[in-house]
Amino acid sequence: MAMVEDLDARGMQHCETTALGVLLRHEGIDLSEPMLFGLGSGLSFVYWDSKTMGFPFLGGRVKPFELTRNLATALGLGLLVEETTSPRKAWQNVAAPIDAGRPVGLQLDSYHLDYFSTKVHFGGHVVAMYGYDEQDAYLVDTDSQGGAVSTSLAGLARARAERGPMTARHRSFTITASGSPTPPQDRIIPAIRTCADAFLNPPIANLGHRGIEKAAEQVPKWLRRSDDPREDLSRTAVLMERAGTGGALFRNLYRDFLAESARLIDSGHLRTGHALYAEAAALWTQVAALVAATGESGDAKDLVQAGSILHELSRIERDAMRELSLI
Repeated sequence: MAMVEDLDARGMQHCETTALGVLLRHEGIDLSEPMLFGLGSGLSFVYWDSKTMGFPFLGGRVKPFELTRNLATALGLGLLVEETTSPRKAWQNVAAPIDAGRPVGLQLDSYHLDYFSTKVHFGGHVVAMYGYDEQDAYLVDTDSQGGAVSTSLAGLARARAERGPMTARHRSFTITASGSPTPPQDRIIPAIRTCADAFLNPPIANLGHRGIEKAAEQVPKWLRRSDDPREDLSRTAVLMERAGTGGALFRNLYRDFLAESARLIDSGHLRTGHALYAEAAALWTQVAALVAATGESGDAKDLVQAGSILHELSRIERDAMRELSLI
């Protein structure tokens, strides 16, 4: 049995920031979840649909692992990333740091984790691993999944080996803070500007504020898009509100990051951006509720209203990011 000693195994709301929190606290850096998310320029939007997908996906953040790379760069941290097609080498990449007393981040498919409450394939899930014995791996996941949890080594191996959308090749990573890391306050403004620029100038029409506008046009048609509206719309509403786009997760995290930043930096643009994201977060919760209601009723009128709110959200978030780009 190997276990990292004296680990602060706190779960948070979002998987990648939960894992980052574990790894950074082990290095003596304790930041709030909104600050981790904001310094990693984590906010985004994607409307993702294709002929191979059963139903469209709405995402409210940058692609998996981009937040980790952004945060490590911003704070001047050492980020060692390992990927391999060999399950044997993949296990060595995890066991060696843990044996040496260092927790490891893993990207994997949550479908295969024993403790996971919703069995849906998602290859962009991230956990922190801090120990193992002959049967099980000891992980830190989000609060909603149980925080400090365990899963079988066999299930972990399947989760890491899974192929498909958003998966990585047995990706594992460690973070080190050598010398004196960059003070987080010094990186707030660059992180906000980076996030705003990407959101305001997306390379394709299904990203950023243009992606929200695309969602506004497509969501009212979702009843026709689905073979099983009750299942598809209900699941999408839960993912929006608790896992992807909605007010209860990424917009709230970014709102709280801006509030925390405004206590450190005196900027009218920052305060305006915070007020607009507070408004946006509440509206995203309304959209998720309307999608859920349509799943129950099968009546398209709620989706039409959701589309109307999404048009408004595209404008609000665009205005917010324009303000934030000026700080």
